[in-house]
Amino acid sequence: MNKLFDEPSLQITAILLLIPIIFGLILILIRINQMVSTTLKKKELKRIYEKIKNLSPENILLLEKRKKELEFQLSGNELSYNKEVNDPRGLIDNANEIHTIPFIQRKRETAGNIKIPDSERKLILQFLACSIFWLIFGTSVGEYLGIKFVAPDADHISWLSFGRLRPVHTNVVFWGWASIAMVGFSYYVVPRVGNTKVFNLKFGYISLILMNSAVILGTICLMAGINNSGGEYREYIWPIMFLFATGVILTIYNHFKTIISRTTEEIYVSNWYIVSSMMYVVVIIIAAYLPFWQDGLGETITQGYFMHQGVGMWFMFFNLGLMYYFLPQELNSPVYSYSLGILAFWTQILFYTLIGTHHFIFSAIPWWMQTIAIVASVGMVIPVTAGSVNFVMTIRGSWHRLKLSYVLPFYVVAIIFYFTGSMQGTVEAFRMTNLLWHFTDFTVAHSHLTMYGIITFMLWAFTYTLVPKLTSLEPPSITVGLHFWMALIGVLVYTVSLMIGSTEKGMMWMEKKPFITSVVNMMPYWLWRAIGGTMMWISHIIFAYNFYRMVKPNKEINIPQSPAEILEIVNSKKA
Repeated sequence: MNKLFDEPSLQITAILLLIPIIFGLILILIRINQMVSTTLKKKELKRIYEKIKNLSPENILLLEKRKKELEFQLSGNELSYNKEVNDPRGLIDNANEIHTIPFIQRKRETAGNIKIPDSERKLILQFLACSIFWLIFGTSVGEYLGIKFVAPDADHISWLSFGRLRPVHTNVVFWGWASIAMVGFSYYVVPRVGNTKVFNLKFGYISLILMNSAVILGTICLMAGINNSGGEYREYIWPIMFLFATGVILTIYNHFKTIISRTTEEIYVSNWYIVSSMMYVVVIIIAAYLPFWQDGLGETITQGYFMHQGVGMWFMFFNLGLMYYFLPQELNSPVYSYSLGILAFWTQILFYTLIGTHHFIFSAIPWWMQTIAIVASVGMVIPVTAGSVNFVMTIRGSWHRLKLSYVLPFYVVAIIFYFTGSMQGTVEAFRMTNLLWHFTDFTVAHSHLTMYGIITFMLWAFTYTLVPKLTSLEPPSITVGLHFWMALIGVLVYTVSLMIGSTEKGMMWMEKKPFITSVVNMMPYWLWRAIGGTMMWISHIIFAYNFYRMVKPNKEINIPQSPAEILEIVNSKKA
């Protein structure tokens, strides 16, 4: 037993487990402190109420007198000869009174509260709660994997091997975090833009159970070494993905019936994107798991199709649909151009569905197929530019709100990553850049730049936009800011370090230097990867805390102290 605990892998795992446990214990202690404080305040309040009951009329008169004394304020012009201030020449354009000195700019809280059926609100929040759990779990696995790059000999246990943990990380954040969160948001957007209700809430809960079950069973199978022969992002065996696909099909049916019952004439562009992405992911799963065309090169072509369509036609397509709803809502202004949204919709369908094989340049796949993938990758400039311009122009006139809003920075960063990350994908498709970067960590950096910088930042933005409006509870501005900067700096440290190191690695390979030389050269960059990944992981714990604060109200007991507060209680008793 002692030898087992001497294993560095178990020690690192124990540390990673202890961090959230300690964080949870701190929250429990805070909660206990709040409960004790609440109990004491209740006793104090009861004692004060007993005293108020026994107040004599003379005491009440004294309280009223003291209240008037406290309410008296100097007008500020008692010594002025002429109390009226006139501007007969119209020299003063604007005049304001400043009561406080604004040393620190306070972030503006989200205004308003959205009234939706309580059953729909609960369904949406349960989807988001499950997705955040998978975010913490999946990225905790990713944190451990990042550490293993720095300490490669730490692991001698099969279920902690890189080959098993890496697909656990990717599939949990794909199908657990991002997918469940997106579907949860769709149960808000689809009925709202149609001015109707969700067709069947039971289908929503069944979908949630099926999708969670797929992630749970898939994780257990991967840890046990049961997988789909190593196809990247499709490591889950087909019965597990069948559960996930069934959940999505139920949601498609639910959304179709909801859209049919809409009271608006047109179908808003968000629903175009959302429903289309769901139809695509079902087609993608069927195409990837049916064995008829997966012999030899057919399997490689299918892998490229599944891997890239999963990212572009499921995650990206879905989130763009949500973006066309939540960004205008956050800004309280209409989307800049509906036509640009439709242009981006159809051109993404045209080009993105052809680019899967650009991951296999210089392979045995037919040259013409590789060329088509490269040309389609260049064609992706059209929908990406159309979408980016549309979002930026929607924000026009509201850039000053960046310093006042804790939500808008998430949108802006997501838009920037959407343009830069997508353009980087186009550049990576060229044969020369493939020769340099393929099989290096550059692909890992690119996937985090897109799946994290675009998809995850968008989902965070949507969460901070929607949840306070559903619950009327705001997260602490300081922890939202901490979440934003930890995640942004973390992903930049992560991706930039890997891009630099991977470029050097590719150049070494092209110069035919020994492979081990490139491995040794990557060590400092892998260390920076671990540092950036740790910052990202910590930001997720902060985000989970912010979500908790947005759904769990704090009951505060106010002890009456001023005469006005005591008299208010006296008057309420009389009434």
